[in-house]
Amino acid sequence: MSRRENTNSVESAIVFVSVATSADGYMDDNSPQRLIISSTEDWHEVYRLRGQCDAIMVGAETIRRDNPSLRIKGEGVAEQRHRKGLTPELVRVTLTNSGDLSSDLKFFTAGDGERIVFTSNPKFQPPTTETTVIYNATITAQFIAEQLALRGIRNLFLEGGNKVLTMFFEEDMVDDFRLAVNPNIVVDDPTAPKLNIGDSYKSTPCKLEALGGVEVRTYTLHPKELATDHDHLMMAIEQGRLSTPSATSYCVGAVIVTRGGEITKGYTHETSPTHHAEQEAIKKALALGLDLRGATIYSSMEPCSKRASEPESCSALIIRYGFARVVFAYLEPSFFVDCCGTQLLRENGVEVVIIDSLAQFVIDTNRHIIRLN
Repeated sequence: MSRRENTNSVESAIVFVSVATSADGYMDDNSPQRLIISSTEDWHEVYRLRGQCDAIMVGAETIRRDNPSLRIKGEGVAEQRHRKGLTPELVRVTLTNSGDLSSDLKFFTAGDGERIVFTSNPKFQPPTTETTVIYNATITAQFIAEQLALRGIRNLFLEGGNKVLTMFFEEDMVDDFRLAVNPNIVVDDPTAPKLNIGDSYKSTPCKLEALGGVEVRTYTLHPKELATDHDHLMMAIEQGRLSTPSATSYCVGAVIVTRGGEITKGYTHETSPTHHAEQEAIKKALALGLDLRGATIYSSMEPCSKRASEPESCSALIIRYGFARVVFAYLEPSFFVDCCGTQLLRENGVEVVIIDSLAQFVIDTNRHIIRLN
């Protein structure tokens, strides 16, 4: 079932594909060294686009052949990620059926950050403890995109190889496709890897630009709307799932979106055993020097109005820093205190929006406390 035919409510990561080919459509030649197709200017743009995503993926064959590090590169890219509240490193993702991945590959050894390996091999054992293994008897592009979204990955930057690209295109799971063609390189070798994704994308209008002699076409295959309150609240709910369950606190997540579009995130006890999710997100925003006046904060649960462990409630913090809106999914139950955060916020001119259609996600995350009949 393709993305366009999928009628269920499961979220999936947005997939951005970037490929460079020779004039005759080859992604590489058969020489021992990797064929350099892109220009310096094109690489700088690829690095910038990578830096806007949460994760990067290549197939296991590409990892074995090219041994890429898949790290953030390019002038100013790390700083831009920092300003947007993104992780310092991309989450690195690959797919292997054989499980043949050596522990000394840069995928595992270079830098920090999470690694995710999708595999249909039940015997595969990750070479490092920092690697998450997601097993399924049949790995599909849709399965990958949905599993990544469940882990809070909203944007996936997919660079290959050919088998992985073909799978995503055949399942109609590519949202944006960036094709860089170097007209000065011709491979003309039937045994070399050639891009094999069909030509259905060619019927889609594209943006054309030239970068250092390389012709770049960007196709928007699935137009995307601007992120909605629902989208950002789902991000907050995903943050809440990162919290460690405690008998004395809820697992809550929060996301701040400033008027300028900057985003910071946080979850319960992320950096302190007394911090709530809203505090964590506000702390990060202040550390980045962001202006919170007029911002919106998304919290999986109603912001607290009474605190025993801190001098100021989350509702009071929201009011003090001039937030314009608060969006949450679930009213705080009265297990610990009687919360009146909604009332307090509205009395102080803060718009409050409750999207209770997402409340069940919050309840499920807090089963250690919330026990409903």
